Amino acid sequence: MAYTVGQVAKLAGVTVRTLHHYDEIGLLSPSGRTSAGYRRYDDADLERLQVVRYYRELGFPLDEIAAILDDPDADPAAHLRRQHELLTGQIGKLQDMVAAIELAMEARRMGIQLTPEERFEVFGDFDPDAHAEEAEQRWGGTEAYRESTRRTAGYSKEDWLRNKAENEEWGRRVAAVMDSGAPADSPAAMELAEEHRQLISRWFYECSYEIHTGLADMYVADPRFTAYFEKIRPGLAEYLSEAIHANAISRA
Repeated sequence: MAYTVGQVAKLAGVTVRTLHHYDEIGLLSPSGRTSAGYRRYDDADLERLQVVRYYRELGFPLDEIAAILDDPDADPAAHLRRQHELLTGQIGKLQDMVAAIELAMEARRMGIQLTPEERFEVFGDFDPDAHAEEAEQRWGGTEAYRESTRRTAGYSKEDWLRNKAENEEWGRRVAAVMDSGAPADSPAAMELAEEHRQLISRWFYECSYEIHTGLADMYVADPRFTAYFEKIRPGLAEYLSEAIHANAISRA
């Protein structure tokens, strides 16, 4: 099927002038022409244009794109793999930037004056107030939220470092129990689930079994929570969720 320059411009979201320029520099020359000399593009041309657009979005200059596309040793699959790697890298960088901004906002909210290095050192991937905020949103637990806000407002850098260390140490132990093959409703797993509940109660607000099981549900339903536990050990979010539920039932 043949496409006019206007059709291609509309499909690709570029201007006709851009397509003319690509043709002039040899980056994308149409495969055919009408008897009157008008450009006609085929499906192969559209595929090449798609690759050009990908690389342009990644910030590549036109001459470098031309060199990449005209490499006799490269194939379309190779281009897709390379673009996937580049985009994945950009996504990771953007996520890191978002995390840095959120951490700075959290430190300012709590009145802690930290250098950028200290912010990362203290918080890492853990948002210390996330539990209280989620509790308020889900249950309207304003008392728990107020209690968490009151406590954290007085925490120093050393307090946050101690909290981080306790969570990391607990994470290593629960991952070890999971790796041992113990089921989520085993005494060892439920004991660590109980310890997790008590950690929240000690640092943020009184975490009842009802609130704890609600959090457990969010650990597998909310990607933010899931990602935190999956970094400790793949499958840990679901394992912990089951252990928390089993622990609550055993203490009912």
